[in-house]
Amino acid sequence: MNLTQKETTLLKDLKSQEEVCMKKYGLYAQDASDPCLKQLFSSIRDTEEGHMNTVSRILSGEEVQMPPAKSASEEVFSCPLSGCSPEDKEKDAYLCADALAMEKHASALYDTCIFEFSSPVLRDTLNAIQKTEQNHGQKIYEYMSQNGMYS
Repeated sequence: MNLTQKETTLLKDLKSQEEVCMKKYGLYAQDASDPCLKQLFSSIRDTEEGHMNTVSRILSGEEVQMPPAKSASEEVFSCPLSGCSPEDKEKDAYLCADALAMEKHASALYDTCIFEFSSPVLRDTLNAIQKTEQNHGQKIYEYMSQNGMYS
């Protein structure tokens, strides 16, 4: 599969974004006080690694086809905060706010890329990844909302 220069540049941007997401989620999983939040961040980190691998495969010329992403409504996420100090809750709230902003940015980047690719298979693949990014954002929002961190 031949990619245009623009598609290649966009994929490099996506790969860089996924690397940042992986690193941040790994650090956030270590830094979070709430064990449930640690698990959420670790899970998202693993998914972001899969996204990075998919983008790398596309960059190498492979036309990767992914199954459609699950709807966030299919995945119920409940994780009430468990006995953290106010300082720990404030730190976790900051981590969540930054992670949510990162997901919004990643989703917007994928949105732009979807419109720039000529291959319907790659557009569908990027759309599936974008949907997963949106689901990550929803899970973070739900955690924040359940724990009085979102206003």
